[in-house]
Parts: sequence; C-alpha cells; structure tokens
Amino acid sequence: MNKTYKIEVDCANCAEKMQEAAKKTEGVADATVSFMTQKMKVEFAEGVDEKTVMKAVLKACRKVEPDCEIAF
Repeated sequence: MNKTYKIEVDCANCAEKMQEAAKKTEGVADATVSFMTQKMKVEFAEGVDEKTVMKAVLKACRKVEPDCEIAF
C-alpha cells in the first residue's frame, strides 16, 4: 500500500536524512521525502498497521529535525 503525507521539513538536506530514517523504519518498504512539495510518500510492507508504522516514522524523523510534523 502506498500513501502520501504532508510533512514539514526545513531544508533539502534534512528531507534526505528523513527519507533515509523512514526507509530504515520497520514496516516501511520504501519512502520518498520531497522538500519542494513538502510531501512524504510511503510504501508500506504487507500486512502492517499504517498508523503504528507512521508513529515510528515520525519518531525517526524527529531525531533528524525535532520540530518535524507529519499529517497522518
């Protein structure tokens, strides 16, 4: 399953770091973060709970940028 989320990210470098953090999160098959569009596209692994995975993604992204917000 693929979903797109609005994300608040301050710079392109942070977007790339958040993308890598999201990709390493359990339950995420792939992720893309765009600084230009302020969007995160997430491809979930089969059979995972989207909200649980996104909470983990948000936690990982906040290690990069503490004031990060993802609308999910």
